[in-house]
Amino acid sequence: MMNKRICVIGAGYWGKNHIKTLYELKSLSGIVESNKVTLQSLLATYPNVKGYTDIKDALEDEYDGFTIATPAETHFSVAKEIILAGKHLLIEKPMTLSIKDAEELVHLAKLKKINLMVGHVLLFHPAIIKIKKIIENGEIGELQYIYSNRLNLGKVRTKENVFWSFAPHDIAIFQYFTESYPEKIQSAGSNFLQKGIHDSSLTHIEYQNGIKGHIFVSWLHPFKEHRLVVIGSESMISFEDSIKGKPLKLYSKKFDLIDGIPEKIDGPVKEISYDNKMPLTAEIDYFLEHLNGEKLTKSNMYHGLDVVKILVEASEQLIKDY
Repeated sequence: MMNKRICVIGAGYWGKNHIKTLYELKSLSGIVESNKVTLQSLLATYPNVKGYTDIKDALEDEYDGFTIATPAETHFSVAKEIILAGKHLLIEKPMTLSIKDAEELVHLAKLKKINLMVGHVLLFHPAIIKIKKIIENGEIGELQYIYSNRLNLGKVRTKENVFWSFAPHDIAIFQYFTESYPEKIQSAGSNFLQKGIHDSSLTHIEYQNGIKGHIFVSWLHPFKEHRLVVIGSESMISFEDSIKGKPLKLYSKKFDLIDGIPEKIDGPVKEISYDNKMPLTAEIDYFLEHLNGEKLTKSNMYHGLDVVKILVEASEQLIKDY
């Protein structure tokens, strides 16, 4: 694959990761950043890269694609401008803050025949990909239940609640594993720090074929925990992303009904190895490979739209808590 010319919009915390990764992939050609001091510092670090303070100037130059890592409230307006210019685009999660805006971006991307990808980076995590293969291979039997705990003390946001901040990761993973849209969503939470902005929430989700799950997120928690558990009829999986070694384990544990009485089958626990490729590198690699317009089968705009729909539906229930 020939090196591509990509321009990154937004050089904040996550934008800098886009910039570094694209530079390592020999595909960083432009940076748009309104803070001139930040921009000059980056241009000194990354030679032969062009800098802009305005997106319109960047669109006048020839780029194969753009990535957006600006604040979520700007995603819609920035993405719309790039799509109307006919450029392929990777936009950070969440795709937009409303269903209407996400649907408009999907409509415009189809109209312009461009690839619109959403940065649900954990879909490119080697451990998550491995879990998906284990599910598909039937190693855990029938998929029954999925749950995720994404907990920490901070970083507390003032413009979005913890569900919008943390849960897009887990919603995307649940969609990836189940390959279906929820039939039922129930969400409740608490807001102790800031009125109207939830600092913890518990969301129950039901899918087709009886698959159920829950997502527990909080930034008001004494320690960091990123734990994903997948339960099947024959065995179970856990992935702990917040502890040393990030272990992925397969538990040969289940219950059998013996004469109508549940009997525990407590088999061995096996640690599963997986590649150590950085998820963001894999995600951006995938974006670069599809700049020819080839259909995106992963983290595409339809998947991104579904995540926004679930975020909105759950958040509407949180608001009713008051």
